[in-house]
Amino acid sequence: MKKLFTLVSCFFALTVLAVKADAATMEGLQFEDQARLANRDLKLNGLGIRSIFIFKAYVAGLYVSEKVGTTQDMQRYSGPIRLQLRMLMEIGASDIKKALVDGMRKNVNETQWLAMQDRVADFTRTIESIGVVRPGDTISLDFVPERGLLLAVNGVDKGGAIRGLDFYSAMLAVFVGDDPVDTRLKRGLLGQLTS
Repeated sequence: MKKLFTLVSCFFALTVLAVKADAATMEGLQFEDQARLANRDLKLNGLGIRSIFIFKAYVAGLYVSEKVGTTQDMQRYSGPIRLQLRMLMEIGASDIKKALVDGMRKNVNETQWLAMQDRVADFTRTIESIGVVRPGDTISLDFVPERGLLLAVNGVDKGGAIRGLDFYSAMLAVFVGDDPVDTRLKRGLLGQLTS
C-alpha cells in the first residue's frame, strides 16, 4: 500500500509539473514563470510569436511585476520589465536594428523622436554589436528604472544602459504599442490569446 501511495504521489507531482511547463512553452521553447530583475520578482505576462511572411522569427515573453492586459496598462506601468526574445531563425544586426528603430519611430510623435536622437544612436551602436543571432539564442531587453534599457544576448551584456522610461516605452511599443510590428504577437504578450 505504501508503494502504491508513493507511486500515486509521484505521478501527481509529475502531472502538476507537466501542466506548469506547458503553460509557459511555445514552439518547444520553455519560458520560466518568473524572472528576477532589479531585486524584484517579475511574472510571465504572456508569450507571442513573431512571424515574417511564412517564417517564424522568434518567440517573445513579457515579464512584469503586475499583470498588464492592454496597451494602456503597459503605458502606465513604470517598474522593471523584461522582454525576452528566443530566436527561431538566423537574423543579422542590421535587420534587428531596422525593425526596432523603424518601429519606435512609428510609435512616437515628432517631438518625442527628436528628444531621443542621441539615445537612438547609442541603441543603434548597441544593436550593431550583436552581430548575427541564430536559432536558440536569447535577446533580453530589460528596463531597470534606476539605469534604463539594458540589452543582453545569451546573458552577455551588450553596450551600456540607455536611460529613460520614455526610451524603453518607445522600444516596447514596437511589440505592444498602438502600432505594433505584429498584432498577434502583441495580443500574446498582453495575455489576450487563449490558444
